[in-house]
Amino acid sequence: MSHIALYRAWRPQTFQDMVGQRHIIQTLQNAIREDRVSHAYLFNGPRGTGKTSAAKILAKAVNCERGPAAEPCNECAACIGITAGHIMDVVEIDAASNRGIDEIRDIRDKVRYAPSEVRFKVYIIDEVHMLTAEAFNALLKTLEEPPGHVIFILATTEPHKLPATIISRCQRFDFRQVSLEEQTQRLLEICSAEGINADEDAISYIARLSEGGMRDAISLLEQVSAFGSDRITLEAAVDVTGGMAADQFYQLAEAVRDRNVAAVMPLVESLMQAGKSADKCLENLIYYFRDLLVMKLAPQGGAVTERVVEPERFRGMAEAFTPERLFAMIDTLNRYQVELKHASQPQTLFEVALMKLCTLSEEQTSGGGAVRNASAADSAGAPSSEINRLRHQVEALERKLEQAIRSGAAMGGGQSADGGASSRQPASGGRSGAVRSSFGGSGGASRSSVKLDKYVAAAKNPEFNMIRMKWNDVLQGVKEAKITVHAWLKDGEPVSAADGAVLVAFKNTMHRETTEKPANREIIEKVMHDILGEASRIVTVMLKDWQSAFEGAGEQKGETLQLEPEPSEAPESASRPDWVEEAVKLFGEDLVVVKDKD
Repeated sequence: MSHIALYRAWRPQTFQDMVGQRHIIQTLQNAIREDRVSHAYLFNGPRGTGKTSAAKILAKAVNCERGPAAEPCNECAACIGITAGHIMDVVEIDAASNRGIDEIRDIRDKVRYAPSEVRFKVYIIDEVHMLTAEAFNALLKTLEEPPGHVIFILATTEPHKLPATIISRCQRFDFRQVSLEEQTQRLLEICSAEGINADEDAISYIARLSEGGMRDAISLLEQVSAFGSDRITLEAAVDVTGGMAADQFYQLAEAVRDRNVAAVMPLVESLMQAGKSADKCLENLIYYFRDLLVMKLAPQGGAVTERVVEPERFRGMAEAFTPERLFAMIDTLNRYQVELKHASQPQTLFEVALMKLCTLSEEQTSGGGAVRNASAADSAGAPSSEINRLRHQVEALERKLEQAIRSGAAMGGGQSADGGASSRQPASGGRSGAVRSSFGGSGGASRSSVKLDKYVAAAKNPEFNMIRMKWNDVLQGVKEAKITVHAWLKDGEPVSAADGAVLVAFKNTMHRETTEKPANREIIEKVMHDILGEASRIVTVMLKDWQSAFEGAGEQKGETLQLEPEPSEAPESASRPDWVEEAVKLFGEDLVVVKDKD
């Protein structure tokens, strides 16, 4: 048989031909035997796993002239007609190109009429998630009250895009990826039947590339078999699919292991001259280092043996790397893989990624960074007498705090330790109650009452418009630096900028307060400095207060903002009571809350 017709010849025609979906096939066959076929099915799962094929086989099984039967005979006029697409009562619709309400209305109008050639009308709607909202609404009515002679089969790779009302009216079947063993066995059966000579390692390689899709595996087999007319070898499969041979993996890993940048460049050049794509090489390299990591952490698990060609050589390479370095290398390659999708010079970026692997420092590969390493070293080297002294000091501070609370010290202000009045101000707009303390030592930030006039005046400046246009870049930079900080910051939006500061308005108080924490503020302002330049400070305000100030022009009152203290201001710590000082030392500035008494 011609290789061109390989996939068409081996497309499943019966439930028995389906690979890797035994649980679904058994359920459908039992429903047919017991005459309990549903009026609507939802087949979802990865591409190439047999969703559309199962739908057509089900349509033949319920309409077979010798049935309904658990397996279609594929010999009667109904089965032959459905396979060829000649039966008008079995309709296959591609929702990607027929996604409007008019097409669904046409179906709704026609379902009322009885089938003319077979037992059931069957509508197979492929990629159903592409339908518009109006089309889903039109389909919903038909699914609610379908005629007894109609069966709907919806197929999709993205079931989360379907309305819950549609899903709830269907029997849902989740098609899974076909296992490597099942794919390999099926491909070997095809090769045997077609008279194709193939090495088993080449078949295993093709099965791995298909990522669980049987259709993709057969297509790759057809492509490779057309290249190697006499025999399919691993080398031929690697060449045709653009992959890297095991020896090339080893040479690159050896250069990275030895931090030999000079050896990396000719290796990359030879790969590119051989027609390899940079993104595919990077993807394969991630898999290779992943396998090294698994071999390192779980040598007895057998999780990577099916991918490894030379186990002893592979095990020796795994021993040359520490787990921390492998983690850092995989993380680095993953970041470059994302950038490679939009790179104008992919080969250059691939070379840079490999050079980065060769030059990773010990601090970067230890998983903690220099600061964390220094802290760990200090902790490890601290004598036991120093630890005991610190423990006694903490216990003494706890006793002092307990005594201060018992003595009835005033909560939230009153007279300070030096007799001066507390300078704590409530928030603008007359708000009182819990105000998160941000005071501390000389390096801490303090809250000062600042007018919003200058920000209102600068809200429409062209300079601020440029900042607003770059704000998405700031959010992306913060996300890359620390995703948790990005989660809080994205609640706010920039509303103005003045004197090198960007005013960000928040809808949620908790999001604003968390953003104000010194550690989070430092991350945000570093990213702002890199992207915005001069406007490298962040000032926060509640959105409702900003709207009030903006609408009322100059009538707003001062808003309590998180700013650095003016040089002329005295440190707020000088006007704090002793018990507040002790609380800050014990629990840290972020956990101390001072409440104003009404």
